Amino acid sequence: MEKQNVYVSVAHLTCNLQPGSSYEFVLQMDPIKARVFLKLFTQMQSLEASNAFRAHLPYIPYHMDRLNHEIDYRLQKVYALIHEFGDDEAKRFVEQLPYFRAYVY
Repeated sequence: MEKQNVYVSVAHLTCNLQPGSSYEFVLQMDPIKARVFLKLFTQMQSLEASNAFRAHLPYIPYHMDRLNHEIDYRLQKVYALIHEFGDDEAKRFVEQLPYFRAYVY
């Protein structure tokens, strides 16, 4: 299938084929592949809803909460897709994120 513009908002967890009211990234990709964003965003929303309950339990620190790790993992996948299908500006942005910094030893 032919590549099209896909408008992605990580802040609002949305992915559209038409420019909406807000988006951070415009990606050139097959619209069928864009469904991955929808799946990841749906999973993140579900995890965040479950996380709302956990937020009221002070004895579970954030860094030890499995649901937070699951959300972070999906966010990494979202940014990896943005890096793969984004323009040079999007790639530079993703590369400066802590998830994607190359470690020099």
